[in-house]
Amino acid sequence: MNKQIILSCHDLSKEYQEANNSLAVLQNINLTIAAGQSIGIVGASGSGKSTLLHLLAGLDTPTSGDLIFQEKNINQLSPDQRTELRGMHMGFIYQQHHLLGDFSALENVMMPLLLQGAQKTRTIKDLATKALMQVGLGYKLRNRPAEMSGGEKQRVAVARAIVGMPKIIFADEPTGNLDAKNADTVFNLLLDLQKQMNIALVIVTHNQQLAERLQKVFVLEDGVFKK
Repeated sequence: MNKQIILSCHDLSKEYQEANNSLAVLQNINLTIAAGQSIGIVGASGSGKSTLLHLLAGLDTPTSGDLIFQEKNINQLSPDQRTELRGMHMGFIYQQHHLLGDFSALENVMMPLLLQGAQKTRTIKDLATKALMQVGLGYKLRNRPAEMSGGEKQRVAVARAIVGMPKIIFADEPTGNLDAKNADTVFNLLLDLQKQMNIALVIVTHNQQLAERLQKVFVLEDGVFKK
């Protein structure tokens, strides 16, 4: 039986206007992502990897093409509807952890659900505690970012991404700021959680060795997928 298609894009293109010229960053990208599938997007700096990730997540709008999330055309949604869809179904991890320094690990992980306002604070606290335990940081609930190592902070960011039980996680260079040992730990954690929770995982990375551990790898070159 074929796995459910979570996200697909069809002839997705992105251009930016510079003075009187247009700069084509992405051209006619086609991609299908199934439930529980892990995908890597690799390429040189400036090849359009991060732009593509932002388009797939509905954080930016394409110049042309369609982006379908579970039969909904994201491009036809209002900004508020796109924000709601991301909050309910998507998780995000970046090269920088983007944790709030004045808040504990637990409070940082609670934040996405608190902003949605759909659940009681007690329930959110329980979900955030569980997420931190899943990434091996149940003993760091009260610690603030300044009291944690780089690897621990990125694991808190992973917990924040999974706390809402998303259908898909987008990770933009999630190990880019880590040493080899911590990079391997975080990458293994992402793959384990992806399998346990049946989450689709899309990772942009410069690390070809890590990318090869994903189920599919696409090479982006000059705005198109290299054959």
